[in-house]
Amino acid sequence: MRLDKTRAAIVTGGASGLGEATARLLAKNAVRVTIFDMNTERGTKIADEIDGHFCKVDVADVESVSVGLAQARAVHGAERICVNCAGIAPGEKTVDRDGNYHDPTHFARAININLIGTFNVASQCAAGMVKTDPAGADGERGIIINTASIAAFEGQVGQAAYAASKAGVVGLTLPMARDLARNGVRVMAIAPGLFMTPMLAGLPTQVQESLGAQVPFPARLGTPAEYAALVQHIVENPMLNGDVIRLDGAIRMGPR
Repeated sequence: MRLDKTRAAIVTGGASGLGEATARLLAKNAVRVTIFDMNTERGTKIADEIDGHFCKVDVADVESVSVGLAQARAVHGAERICVNCAGIAPGEKTVDRDGNYHDPTHFARAININLIGTFNVASQCAAGMVKTDPAGADGERGIIINTASIAAFEGQVGQAAYAASKAGVVGLTLPMARDLARNGVRVMAIAPGLFMTPMLAGLPTQVQESLGAQVPFPARLGTPAEYAALVQHIVENPMLNGDVIRLDGAIRMGPR
């Protein structure tokens, strides 16, 4: 699918990190971008800078997603591109040093935002995409790109909730792509490794460098711009469908 002013996109988590970089790159290619995020101040600022639109949306809430999509469609028309970057990265062991078990509400929150939130937006965007006219030689109607994580495959100590939620995103990819194949809608996922997201950016420089040194090549943290570049390639390459691409510099995470 080509990127131009005839395309509208939804980017969740677009107020920072991977989502912000994606929103900016899509807008740079003339795509009409709507940012979904809970950070109204930051989201509005970025939307203004890219001549886009902002909606305060809780991805874990079905009605909030529905209202946000209605607003986005009223401003930009039907979405053809959906990129899900909204998520949280909690850390909590199954049993802590004092013998307390993992708080189930914390586990549920990770699943609700990272997995169910991704599904809510993806499924509702898909429902909109299948109603659009097919475009191009292949008759494509849309592309959905979800964000998994290498933790889905190599979850570390304290990542039970996070890894489970991201593994769910991985498991969602192929069946959803198969569901939507007859409608001309593709579904992909990206599994980033160690990236300079707001969470890591808040760590001391020495810690950032230590983490980056664990990456075989290039021996550094990934940048949000590199994630966005892969999003662009996936959108533009129609043969990419139903799979998860690791974006990790060949790192394989150890237990800690």
